[in-house]
Amino acid sequence: MNNKNKVLILLGNLDIAVAGVALATLVTLTFMGVVMRYGMNQPFTWLEEVQLWCMVWIVYVAAGAAFRTGNHVAIEMVVDMFPVKIQKLIDILIALIVFFVLSYLFVQSIGYVRLFLMNERTTNMLSVPYSLIYGIVPISIASMVISYIFATYQEIKKIGEVMEVRE
Repeated sequence: MNNKNKVLILLGNLDIAVAGVALATLVTLTFMGVVMRYGMNQPFTWLEEVQLWCMVWIVYVAAGAAFRTGNHVAIEMVVDMFPVKIQKLIDILIALIVFFVLSYLFVQSIGYVRLFLMNERTTNMLSVPYSLIYGIVPISIASMVISYIFATYQEIKKIGEVMEVRE
């Protein structure tokens, strides 16, 4: 495997690594917070802010990874009851709906982060800008859109190959 492929694999899995680090940080700090609060009677005053940051980053970064790997939540039981041709139409409809919802969320999240930037709002204890905490949202949604477009393209390509084999 050459260096270019290693870099692409690393970049492709960066979201999983970031989510993993955020999760490890969340678990470790929460455990330490419980020990400090109830064992030492010296609670961390800043713990809630760091937990919020970790949770936001875990959810949105991992959502991008889930879309890329096709591990997002899907209810296929109803769709599977239809004939194959109708299933394909439903899949196309779902793809369009997902694309438009993610596009809408992307636009709204940019406005949300822009609002935090204009107001210069920060957390109370650590003075971390909320734009830094929530700045991951539009990045992750863009990642989801790109991943979904790529996955949909791959699915359409696979359907085309199956159609060619049948002919």
